[in-house]
Formats: sequence, structure tokens, C-alpha cells
Amino acid sequence: MKYVIIIMVCVFTSCDGQIESKIKNSNTLESSVDALVKQYQDLDIFSGVVLVAEKGVPKYHKAFGMANRETKTPNSLSTKFDIGSMNKSFTKTVILQLMEEDKLKVSDKLGQYLSGFPDIAANKITITDLLNHSSGYTDYWGNDFEELPIDQKRIPALVKRIKKLRLEFEPGTDRAYSNAGYVLLGAIIEKITGNTYHQNVVDRIIKPLDMTETYVIDKHEVPDRAIGYYKDMKGNISSNLGFVEVPNPDGGFQSTARDIVKFYSEYFYGATLLSKTTKSNEDHFGSIIKQKTTGKANLMAGGFPGANTAYLEIMRDEISIIVFANMNEPVAEQLASGILALVRGETPKTPSLPANQNVYNHYVEHGLKYVEEHFYSLIENFHSEDPKGLILNGIGYGFLRENKIALAIEFFELNVKLFPEDANLLDSLGEAYLKSGDSIKALEHYEKALSMDPFMESASTAIEKLKKKN
Repeated sequence: MKYVIIIMVCVFTSCDGQIESKIKNSNTLESSVDALVKQYQDLDIFSGVVLVAEKGVPKYHKAFGMANRETKTPNSLSTKFDIGSMNKSFTKTVILQLMEEDKLKVSDKLGQYLSGFPDIAANKITITDLLNHSSGYTDYWGNDFEELPIDQKRIPALVKRIKKLRLEFEPGTDRAYSNAGYVLLGAIIEKITGNTYHQNVVDRIIKPLDMTETYVIDKHEVPDRAIGYYKDMKGNISSNLGFVEVPNPDGGFQSTARDIVKFYSEYFYGATLLSKTTKSNEDHFGSIIKQKTTGKANLMAGGFPGANTAYLEIMRDEISIIVFANMNEPVAEQLASGILALVRGETPKTPSLPANQNVYNHYVEHGLKYVEEHFYSLIENFHSEDPKGLILNGIGYGFLRENKIALAIEFFELNVKLFPEDANLLDSLGEAYLKSGDSIKALEHYEKALSMDPFMESASTAIEKLKKKN
């Protein structure tokens, strides 16, 4: 789950007369957004809901495509979508509420609330570090995660899993996006309140804001929800059933666009959940408040395979753009950016196929050398926050699954050439050589990977097995 913290306008008529909208060409907003969405639908890369609001009042609100392709159930304005890392805003809100209640200080250390962590984590990681992604912990996902039983994906088991992770840097000295950090915040909320994280969210946020379409229960229990879909390099589509089954403090709530407008309208402008003093003294809120005069659009987003949500807010004009997609990221963020351009009277960028499909199609047509020479132009629509090495790695593993090992090796070799600093790519190349029967080259690349990342378990395990054989 990924989730970035980064963040629109209309002429409308009220019973008191005309109020000037901040949306450029507001009279053509509907037709312009319809035309833009159609471009995405023509490529079969978007289905979901789009909402444009001004001062919380919807100016455009439509659903597109299928919530469930198997049952041919269409998306509707009431369909519940996985909001991904938008959960983190809920988690942050509860933490700051506890601070207002004098139940914690943001300077408190992790070890004051959760035991069993290594000394450096327990004594140096602060709640501020967890909030700001500066704890040194990054992600708790791994190759085994999807196969774990559901109880191993809940907060207590995840905390145990995180305790075994290494810190990527000394707490407070750097920043790296951290799903693990927000799971720990959820565990701290439970420790302080004596209640579940989910019940805290219900009592402290969902009920006060009357968010009747937001669910914090296991995904399979949510009524009228969208199934997520993603495509492989050849355009074959798969559902994400069984993926992110449990809502946790780092992501996974199910909601509608209109309910999320309720939350973020309060989050950005209100004082019901948090006082204006708390917001002005907190780093992220402080930067948001400064944007009330700039016209900058702030982005709240979330996504994982088959799900992507984006919320853009222009603080100065109180304009909101929300795109919920039950298809692969970064489509919601790209469509939201295109709608933002329309709101500003600008020309939106023309959509293109996902990076993996685009690279594969050009490889088939022009060959691998063309991919190498035009790589960055072929991946323009790839998620900006994700490592670019994931693209060729995904294609390489696609060939491995088809038992086209020689082609997989070619793609992995090119990936290592383009991104020589990424140990994970050397590990993948070692795996491909091992499957080809070349244990010498496999060992060579596994050892290179381990020399770059001494904590890489997959490489160390493979090396141990290879050396025993020899």
C-alpha cells in the first residue's frame, strides 16, 4: 500500500443569487470531464467514480464501468471502494486527538507504549517519526504476505512482524514511506485507549461526521463494494480478491466519494475533530494552511494492485476533486490531475496504457534495444513514487511464469544495466539463472545482491543452498 501525502472550482446558482465559481469554463465542466473519462475507458484502464465539489457541494458526480466484471454489476455512486492509504489521515487524526486529550505527547518514544522492539527502535523512534515516515521502518509486506492466514494480517500479528524488520536508517535522520509506521500508530492507539483501533475510528470520526457509507470491517463483509482489477503486460485482467482483506491503520477502509468529501472537508477546514491550534502547530497541517493563498492542489492518495484513490484539494478555492478507481494505480491520480487541468482551464494530458503493457507492446514491435533506448518515454504514466525497476522486473517474472527463461534473463539483465544500484534486481537475475540451470551465474548475482544488501534474506538463503549443492 502505498500512500503519498501530497493536493479545485465552479459557477453555481443559489437561492440568494449568483455566486462566482472558481472553475474555469464551469458551464462545460460536465462535457469536458465526460470526454476525458471516455479516453481512459477506451483504453480499459478506468472504472470507478468521479466527484468534483466546490465548498463541499457536488458539481460533477458520476459512476463508470463495472464494480464486478464477473457478475456484470456496474459501479454506482453508492459503491464502496478501497481507499488505500487515505486511512493514514484517519490514523493521524486519532493520534492528534489523543495528544489534545493529554494521553500522549508526539515526542514520546515507541518503547513507552509497545514492548519487545530493539533498543534503537524503542528508545529513538518518536510518535512524530511514525507520523512523518521518519522512523526508519518502511514496509512489512513480503513475498509471503499474500499467502498468510487472515489473522496474521491483523494489528497484533503485524506488530510482531515489524519487530523483526531492520531499520533502513537511524530514526529521525531521513524519510521513507512507511506502512509499518502507521500500523505501529494503530497499536499505540489501542494500547492507550484500551479499545480497538477500528472502534476508535468509528467513535471519533465516522459517527461525528455521519459517514454512513464508510466501513472499517473485513472487506468480504462490506456491502455493495467494488472488486479491484489489474492487468499484466499482455493486457490480461485479474481481480485482486484476497488482497488487502483486512482494514488496518495504514490502509484498507471501504468508502464512497461523497463520504470521503465529508471527512476531508473537516480535515482541511473544520474544528470538529481537531482544534485549529493543533492543526497550526503540526507540520503537515501547517504546510496545508499556508497553501490557502497559493492555489496549489494538495493530493491525498492510496493504491495497490487493482485499487487507486486520489483526492485533490485547492485550499484557496475550497475545490475538491475525487477519483476512486477499482483498477490499477496510478489511474486515479492521473485522471484527477487531468480534471484539475480542466478546472484550471488547461488542456489535460492524453492517457496512455500502463507502463508494463506499453513497454511490452513496444518490445514486441521493436525489440529490446528499442525498450532500452526509449525506456523513460515508455513509462511516463508509471507511479512517480515507485521504483522504476519494478516495471522490467514484472515483465521478467511474467516470462518466467511462461517458462520463457531466456527472455526473462534478457529483461532482468537490462534492468540491472539501467538500475545497477538496486540489489533486488540482481536477486531476480540470480533467480532466473538458477531456473535456467546455470548455478555459477546464479551464485554470482546472488552474491552481488547480498554484498549490496547484507540483510537480503532471499539472496542469503539461495547462496546457502547453492553452496551446499556444490
